[in-house]
Amino acid sequence: MKTSHFKLAVALFTLIVLTGVEIWAQRFEQLDRNPHDIAYFRPDADNDPQVKVVYGRLAAKDEVVFGTQVPFGKLWATGSNESTEVRFYCDVMFGNKYVKAGNYVLYTIPDKNYWTVILNSKTDTYGAHFYDPEYDVARIEVPVHRGDKVRNLSIAFTRKSYGTQMILGMARTQVKIPLYTEESLISKV
Repeated sequence: MKTSHFKLAVALFTLIVLTGVEIWAQRFEQLDRNPHDIAYFRPDADNDPQVKVVYGRLAAKDEVVFGTQVPFGKLWATGSNESTEVRFYCDVMFGNKYVKAGNYVLYTIPDKNYWTVILNSKTDTYGAHFYDPEYDVARIEVPVHRGDKVRNLSIAFTRKSYGTQMILGMARTQVKIPLYTEESLISKV
């Protein structure tokens, strides 16, 4: 009789485990089509980061994204799903605006020839739905450049003799946001 109880317990345990595995497997079939990514700026590989960006990598539906999939003249969360968050580990010049170290949300208003780029201090928001201009810390305009074809929104940093650029690219569109960190300001002196 003890053997039959043991077999029943093993059978129930196996059923529970297999059902749990089935449920677990089903959840992973629904992966986000626009996964999140992180971009860091470090002056050198041995240095601590000065900037970190966490963003959803929106996938391009066509060759032309801006003006169609992402409308011109409308506020965009600069990515998909959660708002794009930027962390400055030090004070920076964001274009021509002084910004203190801290966490911010990056919004943009794409247009054909230039983009308005906005840093907002209201973090942990979903998309552009909860944008509040009262929390704007900086607002700059940057020109649009034609770049290499990129299927998903991508953010990277490049270091120039005059500072750093945060480059946003998707489809064949690129915008370059000038950043001047403490390190790049010191190296200019």
